Amino acid sequence: MSTFLLIHGAWHSGRCWERVVPLLEAAGHRVFAPSLTGYGDKAHLLGPEVGLDTHVDDVVGLIAGENLSDVVLVGHSYAGLVISSAAHRIPERIAHLVYLDAMVPEDGESAVDVHPVTQRLIELAEKSESGWRVPPMPEQPAPLGLFGVTDPADVAWLHGMLSDQPVRCLQQPVRLGNPAADAIPRTHIHNVGAMPTGITRRPVPPIQPNGTAAQVWELPTGHDCMITMPTELSELLLELP
Repeated sequence: MSTFLLIHGAWHSGRCWERVVPLLEAAGHRVFAPSLTGYGDKAHLLGPEVGLDTHVDDVVGLIAGENLSDVVLVGHSYAGLVISSAAHRIPERIAHLVYLDAMVPEDGESAVDVHPVTQRLIELAEKSESGWRVPPMPEQPAPLGLFGVTDPADVAWLHGMLSDQPVRCLQQPVRLGNPAADAIPRTHIHNVGAMPTGITRRPVPPIQPNGTAAQVWELPTGHDCMITMPTELSELLLELP
């Protein structure tokens, strides 16, 4: 039995995993899909002081609080930054890192460095009334839709869980100074359908930091594959070594 910890991306909440969680649990695994500070049941905590470090603390705190070990840590989109930093904080508790259409940073990089278009979102937010709130990306005509989701019912459901993203989340750098984290196996899952907010992908090095061959899988769907292809995503996660 594995313990899966599923971390949502920017603007989303833990609800986005609702179609994936029961599939993993049905296979006998323990699954956590929390909302990060400022989202879902923690939406009342949203503020300009919330940043990447806040979300890393969320993940590390949950793992420590639940005394979890051998965790399969899955990060979608922006959460690639979150899981990277968390793994360097507590590498002894992480069994596998999964970058799900995610930002994959180097030490000291922020979301702006990994996905430069983010800077434009920050500039717009800083000119707005709040000065710190980055609204979700707008829905676009099919086949782009809302984060790659086009079914009207799914789009309505997704709209209901989206919140603004604090600028600080996109500006704070990751801290990857623990060499013990290099031993953690990692898998990259790329969504290769229509992706209006897809990540600007860097080539995945053929050899991982731990010396093993990199594992890269693809799903023929848009950015929010946990909504559009939950069964296929779950099957991939269940195949992890």
